[in-house]
Amino acid sequence: MKHLFILLLAGLLAGTAEAQSFKFDFTNRKKVKEGYIRITPADTFSTDRGYGYDLQPIPQKNSHTPFFFSVNVPDGNYLVTAVIGGKRSAGSTTLRGESRRLFYENVPTRKGELIACPFVINKRNKHISAKEDVKIKPRERHKLNWDDKLTLEFNGDAPMLSELTIERVDSVCTVFLCGNSTVVDQDNEPWGSWGQMIPRFFDTGICFANYAESGESANTFLAARRLKKALTQMKAGDYVFMEFGHNDQKQKGPGKGAYYSYMTSLKTFIDEARARGAHPVLVTPTQRRSFGNDGKIMDTHEDYPEAMRWLAEKENVPLIDLNEMTRTLYEAMGVEESKKAFVHYPAGTYPGQKEELADNTHFNPYGAYQIAKCVIEGMKKAGLPIIKHLRNDYKPYDPAHPDSMESFHWNNSPFTEIEKPDGN
Repeated sequence: MKHLFILLLAGLLAGTAEAQSFKFDFTNRKKVKEGYIRITPADTFSTDRGYGYDLQPIPQKNSHTPFFFSVNVPDGNYLVTAVIGGKRSAGSTTLRGESRRLFYENVPTRKGELIACPFVINKRNKHISAKEDVKIKPRERHKLNWDDKLTLEFNGDAPMLSELTIERVDSVCTVFLCGNSTVVDQDNEPWGSWGQMIPRFFDTGICFANYAESGESANTFLAARRLKKALTQMKAGDYVFMEFGHNDQKQKGPGKGAYYSYMTSLKTFIDEARARGAHPVLVTPTQRRSFGNDGKIMDTHEDYPEAMRWLAEKENVPLIDLNEMTRTLYEAMGVEESKKAFVHYPAGTYPGQKEELADNTHFNPYGAYQIAKCVIEGMKKAGLPIIKHLRNDYKPYDPAHPDSMESFHWNNSPFTEIEKPDGN
């Protein structure tokens, strides 16, 4: 009887492991490689199937429109290898995942050329336990970050996919991002954040798990049980990045303030991370686009950045001073050019947009990309070991000399949103 139980348990474990590993063939070759699942245009996603084309109509043959592919998998980190390119034509492919997290951009392939693009992506849903969930906001209910699927976006001037493999990995170092709308994975154009751009610069030794959400302050993030959910996946050696301040400064009343509730909440993040053997990292809030008459950025965060610097020194926590780097970045761009890094667009630029968009807090993809590079330079200055996992194509960045807008090529996702994110 004991041996029968062991055999049954082994079978169940094998079935679970199998459910966390997939191999898909998107070609029309006559014979499918052993262990691979043939994907045809008829394979749209369904709960019963557990995988398939998703979110919008399947692209027609020789179409250059973006497409999405989803797979049901449990929470965790997954090594994804997308083999891009095809036998019959050249391509240019951008890879994103979940809520527009960027992993590869504008990868060219010649006719007949195949290139393997590996990356590690974090998948989660809102469930903490059988009795407890993250308290997500109404606007988050349809975010790809919070559902049961791992969703991948294939975009670019001519997106091409031949094979796709997905494999659960548990040993990869995870960087948990906690913050507000300047950090969050923005689902829709034209919004962007540094948290969804930064995965593009790291190899498969690092996985970013972005738990940030628009409108959150340090204490509301904790109250919504976002950190509690992150702790269910956290392990020794991981990192917890915290960027708050934009929304915290709007809280008034007894016990509120930079050296009161703000610092108390940040200390909770630090203690919880350390209790699990993870490394906390403090990130000062990004500057707003707030120029004075002298063409210099005016501070709008009161004493919140300074309070974070004080706490970092007191608790011996690495600090990334994004507040100062973004001051340098915006002043280097100048009053008018800096608008190109933010959501500043005339009426009619996007579907349903009847009025001008002029947001001086939230970035567009170009701005988010520049700030992600600032964060990386902050990692290097702080001496964080994870910088050894930077990809070979990352070049040192100086916020005093930002990339030109013309050098940044971004293919829009098919989904847009005119409503600005929560917070300011």
